[in-house]
Amino acid sequence: MAVPAKNIPAPDLVPVRRALLSVFDKTGLIDFARALAAAGVELVSTGGTAKAIAEAGLAVRDVADLTGFPEIMDGRVKTLHPSVHGALLGIRDDAEHAKAMRDHHIEPIDLVVCNLYPFEEVRRSGAGYASIVENIDIGGPAMIRASAKNHAYVAIVTDPADYASVVNAMEMNLGSLSLDFRKMLAAKAFARTATYDAAISGWFAEALAIEHPAWRAFGGRLDQVMRYGENPHQGAGFYLSGDRRPGVATARQLQGKQLSYNNINDTDAAFELVGEFDSARSAAIAIIKHANPCGVAEGSSLKAAYAKALACDPISAFGGIVAMNRILDAEAAQEIVKTFTEVIIAPDATDEAAAIVAAKKNLRLLVAGGLPDPRAAGTMVKSVAGGLLVQSRDNAVVDDLELKVVTKRAPTPAEMADLKFAFRVAKHVKSNAIVYARDGATVGIGAGQMSRVDSSRIAARKALDAAEAAGLAEPLTKGSVVASDAFFPFADGLLSAIEAGATAVIQPGGSMRDEDVIAAADEHGIAMVFTGVRHFRH
Repeated sequence: MAVPAKNIPAPDLVPVRRALLSVFDKTGLIDFARALAAAGVELVSTGGTAKAIAEAGLAVRDVADLTGFPEIMDGRVKTLHPSVHGALLGIRDDAEHAKAMRDHHIEPIDLVVCNLYPFEEVRRSGAGYASIVENIDIGGPAMIRASAKNHAYVAIVTDPADYASVVNAMEMNLGSLSLDFRKMLAAKAFARTATYDAAISGWFAEALAIEHPAWRAFGGRLDQVMRYGENPHQGAGFYLSGDRRPGVATARQLQGKQLSYNNINDTDAAFELVGEFDSARSAAIAIIKHANPCGVAEGSSLKAAYAKALACDPISAFGGIVAMNRILDAEAAQEIVKTFTEVIIAPDATDEAAAIVAAKKNLRLLVAGGLPDPRAAGTMVKSVAGGLLVQSRDNAVVDDLELKVVTKRAPTPAEMADLKFAFRVAKHVKSNAIVYARDGATVGIGAGQMSRVDSSRIAARKALDAAEAAGLAEPLTKGSVVASDAFFPFADGLLSAIEAGATAVIQPGGSMRDEDVIAAADEHGIAMVFTGVRHFRH
């Protein structure tokens, strides 16, 4: 049964006469405290916050003076007291609450300024278990939630970015804050504690290797409001989870207009794909359109890799995203800007390369500071009606798999190198995925079809179109290898690849008709390798 409400109307304007300040992040604290003091607000504070305010020459009352009880247990217990929480939770227009406050000498608090121990930062720093636990704030969230619940009388400020708006609101209302303003602050406060608790519960699940906790929470901080989502009639915002995995969320944008929803989605897909390629081994380029690669290649330089990637599907590359696994240099930048491109993302960029890109004022250039680790564990979340689908990141890497040759003919060393290349790419192509590769470059990609044989035919068709555009006598699928993200349920998909010119195949295997597919490969002298790992991507 629900707790009954008192149904006492909240006042519109509440004068701010007493403020409790207890913050870990002291950004803007002194200026804010000075503005409050100038408005005649009594300042009450705790520990290091009180010390900082006093050192600035402002009068401040220690919270122990309110509670009659000193801070104890290394500051773990200081605000967890009826004199504080009664001051925050008391309904001042309720006769019983008002009497309890008078009887117990509880002085009302009108404004609370509180931010939390840096749990998220300490967790990301790689600190030990004990240090992480010590940075779980208890008193802070309790005060924030108490103040937010009683926003009818108390204003709660959790973000230094809101200090100026609080001062302005008080000036406009002659020292008071409106109910609408207090509601807005309360909503933000509850969102902050929810995100904080999500980070804590997520860390505990990770630390204790609980793969599927009974309750699961995810949180994030708004980074930007998008102009729209996938389509103009959809609203969208970009939230940061705090994960430091190099990518679009952690990257620094050197130039260009604001990223769109689709830009962010596609750039993430591009950088995750190119992260599969070891930068110490070779340069690699991935060109992405609508979250699918339209060209991927390795080369002796970024310029060489870009030329090979672009040749796979130059039409689709128009307006695409270009990702690379090495520092963007001037030579590569000069080639990339010749084709209309939405976003370039790289671990870094030389000054000369940045200057070349700057000539295209709308082209976004992002530097991520590193590459995502394809082997790293992680969590992926997708919303469905009424729930969330949560799974571990697909961190299987072809170099770590036990590859099994299942045909009479084994791949040549050159074919095996291309098979591994193609399977790396297939991992990042929407299912059903078919990838033709030759000499360290994609030469045909079929993505997202309901039938695997359709994907194979589309990839071959694109290879024909690319050959015509390049003036080649035959498509580059002739003499290529082919990768499939999942097993061939029938031999028809394989036969389509053979017809396109593939000489070797890599696929997970595991079909009831594997023997038929292997027999078809043997009949045509094709080498086939099973990986034992599927890479569906929806």
